Amino acid sequence: MSEIMREFASSSNGDRWFLCRDEVTANGYVLHQANLPSGGSKSRIEIGDFLGRGSSSPEHQALLHLIGTLVNAPSAQTSPWRDSSAR
Repeated sequence: MSEIMREFASSSNGDRWFLCRDEVTANGYVLHQANLPSGGSKSRIEIGDFLGRGSSSPEHQALLHLIGTLVNAPSAQTSPWRDSSAR
């Protein structure tokens, strides 16, 4: 399986979290890579499950921040998005 990965958080103990997209299905997910002393195992976590944990952990906040950067102030002429406050 081919994937595109972007690291969005790492802990002081060496754990790392990546936002990933499967190039075949285009589905996004979180990949957690444990630190090497813990075995370095990788766990694939669906984004909804990761965010649904309701945690205020640094990695949770980092993913929310990354998602927030995807929403730029759109141009009124080029964006399919509408300002919901303009009614």
